[in-house]
Amino acid sequence: MKIIVIMCALLAYAFGAAALSLDAAIEKVKHNNLEIDAAKMDEQIKELEYQIASSAAYGSLDLNQYALRSNDALNVFGYKLQSREASFADFGFKDFIKNQSDPNVVDIRSDDLNNPKDRNLFSTNVTYTIPLYTGGKIEQYRKMAQALKALSTLSREELTVQKIAEVKKSFYALSLLKNHLYRLGLIAHNIEKLEQRAVAMHEEGYAKKVDILEVQTKRADVERLVEQAKANETLLYHYLSFLLNENVESIVGNYEAELHLDIPLETMLNENRAIKKAEQSEAVSKMNVSLQESNFLPQIGAFVQYGSSDDRLMNDFSSHDAYTVGLQMKWNLFNGGADKAGLEKARVGNLKAASEARLAKETIVWHIRRLQTQMHMYEYEIASLKKEVELSQTVYENYTGRYEQKLASMSEVIVKQSDALRAVMKLQEAQNARNDVIFELEKIAAKELQ
Repeated sequence: MKIIVIMCALLAYAFGAAALSLDAAIEKVKHNNLEIDAAKMDEQIKELEYQIASSAAYGSLDLNQYALRSNDALNVFGYKLQSREASFADFGFKDFIKNQSDPNVVDIRSDDLNNPKDRNLFSTNVTYTIPLYTGGKIEQYRKMAQALKALSTLSREELTVQKIAEVKKSFYALSLLKNHLYRLGLIAHNIEKLEQRAVAMHEEGYAKKVDILEVQTKRADVERLVEQAKANETLLYHYLSFLLNENVESIVGNYEAELHLDIPLETMLNENRAIKKAEQSEAVSKMNVSLQESNFLPQIGAFVQYGSSDDRLMNDFSSHDAYTVGLQMKWNLFNGGADKAGLEKARVGNLKAASEARLAKETIVWHIRRLQTQMHMYEYEIASLKKEVELSQTVYENYTGRYEQKLASMSEVIVKQSDALRAVMKLQEAQNARNDVIFELEKIAAKELQ
């Protein structure tokens, strides 16, 4: 049994640690991310709330069963009437007949009527009530619940797009980071070779001790940058594991190629979930106005009741049965101005929602244009930095050769090597920044949902 458990654990670890592709990660984040799961549950709750709101139009069917015992005169007399068993004796006719010659016979207090024996009542009835007219209240509740359900769907889609963008950003950042580590490794290798040359030249008397110290200091600086890059790589894997809700230790695929995005502005605006949510909120606020207007209209309902009563449970049901049908109208004529204030509040809320919908669209337009401008700027910066990296590396190699020929000092070589390293880091930062802009534009356009 222990062997099976250990094998299962090893298999789980092996699958959890397997290299992951971007497409697989996107599918996993859709199904495994805890925030998306919570959003799906919110969506289910809104669906159930819609069903609850829709059910109000179908009325209510209730079964009522009473089991009572009383010696109260009113109750006992009512029980007998309800079970269709009342007699003249229950009205006190016995005392009336016995004292007919008494001129005050009508003032006699009947013992049978005022002090009856205790009696049971078992009453069973079924009641169905249904609203016939509510001024549109039920319909507006149903529409609002349906609109809120659609709003929760948009929220879930917006969150999904955001998490997919974060996954893609992590993959591309990891790929660039690996490339950066590779370049740092080359630089570290070159510095190591430079240190060996400096040591050899020092042994031959052609270099100073300070030259060796300068190279060693620079090597330590590069090693520090390597450790920082490795730490950032580890953090990215931890974050990716958090997004996917499973362990991720490596990825597969090359994500160093420059990203391109060609989505028209109109498409971005039409697909943007934030704008759709604002428009949906405006629609809900308009429905709320109609809902508040229904408070000024009457409410009409119908009901039907069928049942039977007796002093024994379910005894001769059909002989003691009875029915009642009816209509009820309720119309509030005055409530201190609360309905008027509620309607005005709903109208102001609708104006606010309409303004927020316009603001959301204008904000997204500004955000898109700002990002497009930044992307254009980063593209020129990356093209320039690539040339700078190539040039700085060539200059560094040239100064390394000049140092061996005693035409340049170690300080000059270190400066040129620092320039090359700085250019590499600036290029990585620019590439990361451009990718972030593209992912943000994809998120705005909800590209993954199209």
